[in-house]
Amino acid sequence: MNGLNAGLTTIHEDEIAKHLAVAQGLVTRTVVLDPGDGQGATLAGTGRRFVPTVSTGSVKRTREIELQKTIQSVRPADPLLSPQQHAVLYRARRGAQVALAVSDVFARQTNLEQLQARNRAAPLAGAEAEQFKALLSACAYVAAFTFAAYLLSTLTGESEPANDTKEPDFLFDTPQDALKSLIAGLDMALSGAPDDTGLLIRARALARVTIDGLIARKARFTGLSAFENTHIRIESDDFTLDGFDVAPGARRKPLSMTFRKPEEVVGNHIAKYQSIKLAKMLMAYDFERQMNPFVELGGFLFTFIGDGMPGTGKTTLIQMIAGLLHDYCQVAGYAFHYENFGVDQISSYQGKSGQNAKEFVTNVLNPKAIGFGTIDDVDQVTAKRSDDRASSGQHEVTAVLMESFAGASTVVRGNASFGMFSNFPENVDDALRQRAGARWLVDGPQTQNDYVDIFALLIGKNHKIPLGEHALFADQEIKRAVATSYGQHDRPQEEGLAAVWQRFEKAKGRIATLADIGAYLHEIKLAEPRFTGRAIKNITDAIKMRAMDMELPDDWFETPEVFLRKSYDKKKAMIEELRGPITMEMVLQEINRYADSEFRYADKSDDAAVTEIIRREKQRERAVLEIEGMKREGRW
Repeated sequence: MNGLNAGLTTIHEDEIAKHLAVAQGLVTRTVVLDPGDGQGATLAGTGRRFVPTVSTGSVKRTREIELQKTIQSVRPADPLLSPQQHAVLYRARRGAQVALAVSDVFARQTNLEQLQARNRAAPLAGAEAEQFKALLSACAYVAAFTFAAYLLSTLTGESEPANDTKEPDFLFDTPQDALKSLIAGLDMALSGAPDDTGLLIRARALARVTIDGLIARKARFTGLSAFENTHIRIESDDFTLDGFDVAPGARRKPLSMTFRKPEEVVGNHIAKYQSIKLAKMLMAYDFERQMNPFVELGGFLFTFIGDGMPGTGKTTLIQMIAGLLHDYCQVAGYAFHYENFGVDQISSYQGKSGQNAKEFVTNVLNPKAIGFGTIDDVDQVTAKRSDDRASSGQHEVTAVLMESFAGASTVVRGNASFGMFSNFPENVDDALRQRAGARWLVDGPQTQNDYVDIFALLIGKNHKIPLGEHALFADQEIKRAVATSYGQHDRPQEEGLAAVWQRFEKAKGRIATLADIGAYLHEIKLAEPRFTGRAIKNITDAIKMRAMDMELPDDWFETPEVFLRKSYDKKKAMIEELRGPITMEMVLQEINRYADSEFRYADKSDDAAVTEIIRREKQRERAVLEIEGMKREGRW
């Protein structure tokens, strides 16, 4: 077992193989206590039940379970198992092995392993005996959950599960007893299956009701908290277990969306440039080390927010980033997962919206894939914490995103990035907005040349209208456009920040030292209280990203051997060679870019509040006039 610092636990094959004999015994022939429900015992391999004529409710009886024979009885005329039959039998045996290996991990994580050793030497007594019993039951629970999760994850089946499947008679004395009870439940569920398809449906249905039953019983067990944040991975089976948070087994559908090429994006130069950089940055992720050199060297963009008026190109930008990542991942042979969290995932059920948001974050952060998650119209799916009119679902999503993006347990590996997009970012909670490491102003086409370029692009080629005096797409040449865009931030753009800049220059002169930078930041803080320590961190991250402002060569991503398949240390060294120094020009541009956005949001928020006050005052004046008229007419 290899424990990584971010909670990843890889279980190796030798740890699974040592449980083969026990698992084989479970699926070949095992003895369980009959629950004594008066329905009699199943005759193995026939699906028929023997019901005694004399009441034996008080007598504990045993029955034999022969899962292999039960599975074979689906096609009794054929002595060989079909591929589907073999899959169910093999996955049941393999699932039992994996469950026992995972229960070993749980024993090592807790005090159980030591207590087991001491109990073998001499029976435990008192409080230690109670603790031992509680941990052993928790270990049995973990084994049962793992077995059901494994079946659900590895057995394919698209049909609706059978809805008459009964829960197993759970036993939680030891991990082996728990697995015996599940094998007995599986045997009962599979008995009488009409064909191979029915066999798979019933096996998956049993796994699903088992997980539901286990989650309902979870509160009865103590000691499970140690397993909550455990991330377990078994490579050979492509099986992942993330504590008990999300019921496993959901298969990802192929990505289906319209992709855009960078040349199809007109304007939005800085956002477009950083989008291209972000896509290449994500592709530097090393799957073996589960870390990205950009996280270690600085400059990795984990979260960002893009704002602009409707129709300025936010959706096009999303399609461009997803398209670049999709193409790069196809070259490299990596898995790519894109997901958007939208208003359709806000639920009226208490707690469900938060669960949906957590599942969205977990899917995107999956360390075995390159992930890109977007929250489009983030102002609609989240809520300011002070907004009483927002739904509880919106507040739940806000809390989950804040914790996931910069919470105490947030781990940034460098395989995934999240983008929030909004037409009204001033309506996003301040704390959530400040968790966005970068601010992209998505303002669309701006100049005359931009408008000629976008019209020529969208009109297509089915015409003979002359172009005229214009160098088509010359202004969209990325390096020149970005230099111009960054240069605009040598001085502040927003009126409020410009006033701070002018006061500072008049009092202290040109900014030339770290002390000057700190003093300028403090002046901004005095003018805009929301300019906190997190804002400084976001600015320094952006500066580091500018220092990493190298253009990773395109040929690194055209064939996997040049860069993508290199070792982590080699990737890191190749990136380091391209890194440049931090300059004062860079620092001031990034401070002004970020602070401009805060003043812009504050001004928009204030403007909206003023507009609302004016509207209410106009309504009040109108109401006063109408009341006076009603009084004159005697209607008041």
